[in-house]
Amino acid sequence: MREALKIFSRYSDLELIAMVKDGDTNAFRDIIRRYEPKVAATVKGILGDTLEAEDVGQEVFIRFYKSLNNFRGDSSLGTYLIRIAINLSLNEIKVKKRRSISSFEDWHESDSDFQNFQKEFKSIETKEIVYNALQQIPAKFRTVVVLRLMNGFSTEETAKILGVPLGTVLSRLARGQKKLREILSPQMEGK
Repeated sequence: MREALKIFSRYSDLELIAMVKDGDTNAFRDIIRRYEPKVAATVKGILGDTLEAEDVGQEVFIRFYKSLNNFRGDSSLGTYLIRIAINLSLNEIKVKKRRSISSFEDWHESDSDFQNFQKEFKSIETKEIVYNALQQIPAKFRTVVVLRLMNGFSTEETAKILGVPLGTVLSRLARGQKKLREILSPQMEGK
């Protein structure tokens, strides 16, 4: 089976999709192998390291498989899967919200220095601290921070994935960074 996966890794995403449509399960396994790390990082960044995040990660590929004929190739397969991951993650947050009575605070816009935040973010030794801090900011800011800072998508790519204007991405990124700084600063003072 490992040999089969090596053979499939030579195919493009579109070729693999065509093979999956023809019933080739090994081709679908290769798609999962290619994109599972980025999908998992996105979902975990939005939902935290939870059982729900694992379930959502699996559901991304199930949904993709079920809607395979809807994939037109307008965007890359990776972008398409990340979009599904974000939508399912945000739906999970809505479900959690309905179960609990808590609500998010209002946030105020402020300027943010992307370069400095990126340095702070990279200097954090324990990813768990970052994931915990991410869970404390609203989902719309969390999603942008995860896509831009953790997954490395450009601002333009992030806007396209989320289907929002570039200015909205920049605003949410600045606000998300500010809140993360507030949360992480006390924890980082001793380091």
